[in-house]
Amino acid sequence: MQIGEINLLKILRFTAPGAYLGDEDGNDVLLPGKYITNDMSEEDMISVFLYRDSEDRIVATTETPLIHLYGYAYLKVKEVNLYGAFLDWGLEKDLMVPFKEQQLKMEEGKYYLVTLQMDGATDRLFATTKINRYLEECSDKDLVGQEVELLVCDKTELGVKLIVDERYHGMVFQNDISKPIRRGQKIRGFVLNVRDDGKLDIRFDKIGFEKFDDAAQSILEIVQAKGSLYLSDKSSPEDIREQVGMSKKTFKQAIGKLYKARQIEILDTEIRLITDSSSL
Repeated sequence: MQIGEINLLKILRFTAPGAYLGDEDGNDVLLPGKYITNDMSEEDMISVFLYRDSEDRIVATTETPLIHLYGYAYLKVKEVNLYGAFLDWGLEKDLMVPFKEQQLKMEEGKYYLVTLQMDGATDRLFATTKINRYLEECSDKDLVGQEVELLVCDKTELGVKLIVDERYHGMVFQNDISKPIRRGQKIRGFVLNVRDDGKLDIRFDKIGFEKFDDAAQSILEIVQAKGSLYLSDKSSPEDIREQVGMSKKTFKQAIGKLYKARQIEILDTEIRLITDSSSL
């Protein structure tokens, strides 16, 4: 059984306090009665999250937390008291950030980027805002071009900071932001470059010719459906992003491909379909 993670466990027996669940190694844990539903039966396999309750006992819950062990998320501070800050992470018992784990003093009602960690001596879960301690420097050049999972972080003058695959620092530069994003959002993207400092440059669109092929096909389908598209190579990046969900650079490459294939004509403010053209 793994505290801080979703575990697939078997229902062993029902008792007054709830149901006891077990794993293949003979360990068991209580699922309190308030989480038991009428469709549960002995021998059923169910997914539960394990953590310590207010009395420091390991318990199971069918509720889904907003963060998992060694993961990252923006969470809201519900309370600050003499012991630390307490976060809403979607479970009955709030998640504690001890004062020593706060990069800056945390305030009630505000959201902070945290990672969920475990104290090896006590098996207690805790959150910390000192995320640089846990992120690694990347040296794997084979990641270039690969699809990765991203957590959107803060904006800077250059672009937007990201956490990549819950392991690395990343950045998407302003010119490569091809769709609306918000802090705390989890999305997919592609590694453009592994920098010498171990951080990653990211794009949201596919990299290389395959990206432009996909973008061209997407634009062609929109124009075929509507008959025209009120954009051109002179349109603003914001208008392009809003209407077709891609960066201006990708858009211009894609419509250039369609134009050369004689599938569209590009006017000052409009793209029209050439109806007698052949498909890509």
